[in-house]
Amino acid sequence: MNGPAAGQTQVFKLTSLRGGATEAILASDLDLKTRLAQETANRWFARTLSLRSPLDPPLPERPGRPAKPELVPPKHMEKRSLHTLKGRIALLHAIAHIELNAVDLALDIVARFTSEPIPHSFFDGWMQVAFEEAKHFRMVRARLNDLGADYGDLPAHDGLWQAAHSTRNDLTARLAVVPLILEARGLDVTPSLQAKMVETGDMDSAAVLDVIYNDEKGHVAVGAKWFRFLCARQKKDPAATFRQLVRANFRGSLKAPFNDIARAEAGLTPTFYRALTSTSS
Repeated sequence: MNGPAAGQTQVFKLTSLRGGATEAILASDLDLKTRLAQETANRWFARTLSLRSPLDPPLPERPGRPAKPELVPPKHMEKRSLHTLKGRIALLHAIAHIELNAVDLALDIVARFTSEPIPHSFFDGWMQVAFEEAKHFRMVRARLNDLGADYGDLPAHDGLWQAAHSTRNDLTARLAVVPLILEARGLDVTPSLQAKMVETGDMDSAAVLDVIYNDEKGHVAVGAKWFRFLCARQKKDPAATFRQLVRANFRGSLKAPFNDIARAEAGLTPTFYRALTSTSS
C-alpha cells in the first residue's frame, strides 16, 4: 500500500504501530499529534514498523488535549447563523473539534485492538483514516486562522470520546458506533453545510468541507467492511447485529434525514439504521 505522503522526514522514534498510535493519542500539542499520526501511518504503510512491542506506552483513558477549548455538555453549545462571520467560525470550530476527536478515535481503534486476530489490512485501513483525519483537522484549523480565529477559542462538547470509552472492550461495537453512526452522520449533514457556505460566498470553507465529505465516504466504507467481516466470522446477520449493538451502546436515537445514497455507496444500507430512527420507535 502506498503511504499518503511519501517523502516526509522521519524524525520520531517509534516502537511499533501500537506505540506510534498511542504516542499520538497522548500528545497534547495538536501539531505534534497530527504529525505523529501521519508519520506512524507512513511508516506502517512502508512496513518499517512492527504491529506491537513490549516497549509501547499504555493507552490513556483520555487523549492528550491542550488547555483550551473548554469542554461543555452538548446542550450548552451556542447555535449561530452561518450568514455571519461569527457563525461560520463557530461551525468551523465545531468541525475542527470533530476532526480532532476523529484522529484519536482512528488511532485508538488501532492501538487498542492490535491483539485481536484480524488481518493487517484492518490496520492499513484505520491508519489511512487517521492520516486523513489529521489532514482534515489541519485544513479546518488553517481556515479558522484565515478568518482570524483558532481552535480553542470557543467551547466544545465531549460526547465523541464518550462513544469510544463505552465501546473500549468490544471491537464490533466500536465499529458500529464510531464509523457507522458518528462518521456516517457527517455524510448526512455535510452537503447542506457546504451549500450554506457557498450561499454565504465562503467558497474556501466550502472547498474544505468538500475534501472532508469525500474522504468520509471512505472512512464509513472501512467501518462497514470490517463490521461485515466480523459479523461473517461470527455467523451473525450484520444489520440485526448493528441494531442490537447500537441500542446497547449508543445514547439517543438516530435522526433523519439520511444521505441514503452516500451511505449505501459506503456499504451502509437502510436496513441497518432505518429501524433505529426516533420516528419509528
